[in-house]
Amino acid sequence: MPAKIPATVVTGFLGAGKTTLIRHMLENANGKRIALIINEFGDLGVDGDILKGCGIETCSEEDVMELSNGCICCTVAEDFIPTMQKLLDRENAPDHIVIETSGLALPQPLVRAFNWPEISTRVTVDGVVTVVDGKAVTEGRFAHNVAAVDAQRKMDENLDHETPLSELFEDQMACADMIVINKSDLMTSEEIEALSERLRSEARSGVQVVTSTMGALPTEVLLGQGISAEMDMEARHELHHHHHDHDDDDHHDESDHHEDHDHDHDHGHDAFESFVVTRAEITDPTSFAKQVSEVIRAYDILRLKGFAAVAGKPMRMTIQAVGPRVDSYFDQPFGSNARETRLVVIGETGLDRAAITEALSA
Repeated sequence: MPAKIPATVVTGFLGAGKTTLIRHMLENANGKRIALIINEFGDLGVDGDILKGCGIETCSEEDVMELSNGCICCTVAEDFIPTMQKLLDRENAPDHIVIETSGLALPQPLVRAFNWPEISTRVTVDGVVTVVDGKAVTEGRFAHNVAAVDAQRKMDENLDHETPLSELFEDQMACADMIVINKSDLMTSEEIEALSERLRSEARSGVQVVTSTMGALPTEVLLGQGISAEMDMEARHELHHHHHDHDDDDHHDESDHHEDHDHDHDHGHDAFESFVVTRAEITDPTSFAKQVSEVIRAYDILRLKGFAAVAGKPMRMTIQAVGPRVDSYFDQPFGSNARETRLVVIGETGLDRAAITEALSA
């Protein structure tokens, strides 16, 4: 049985910066073959054209697919499932699928669709990433241009036009596995701190909150969360049942034009750092996994991966952690390699390396 292909769902209001985040991810895919599904309507193909013209070898024309008839939750059977099947049936199937939802789409119906028998054995939701306009939310709005978001909603006759944006926002938070506070360059460090705390308290436990400028996040932070979100719908249920789960569509992303900031593409990567911790053999894998999880929580580490040597065992133990969830399994013999424990720690800049190294080596 081949492994399921992971899919990441990117959600967030019009202008939050979803397209910029995705374009940055494609430009930094490091050879990973990423296919893209865009939920479009109205002003057809705006996002698609941007991405098709991105000139990146890992994203060819055929890797960008468009769902062109509106809201995803009404068109699961006739549009979304066949699009996914077409992608999965290709000879050169993608390594990862990224789905950009519409600006007012609820991610929940889309995540539920991954349980449809036609695709459920072949693909899984790696994680739901919700992008927010940090500056707008700090100022008490949900989007840089609320009037544009409302105009977009009025264009869709399927919509419950009465649902306050605050409720749609809460639904996007309830489904998120990672919340990206974008446009952090327009905020003070106190504002970032306060908003991170607030969103963390509103989200489910263990949800990671990260900040970015122009959507610049390392691919290894965004992808590979391994959450299988479709298996866990209870925890991420809609707080508000809208008129048949309805939402609007994000047909233009204005994020590129906010305040005309002229950043170069790599700006933002220096907001993340990684380093390696090595230590001698460990004796008890279970208590070590618990120790790793505690260190991750204490120091707000985003990812941790590597392997450990366990006393008396010829196989090395592989460790992967996304936030506080730690997975470990024995994968291969050490052979002639030194029997040591090597862990790569990834987090936002400013990690206390000495303290983390000491805590992981204790």
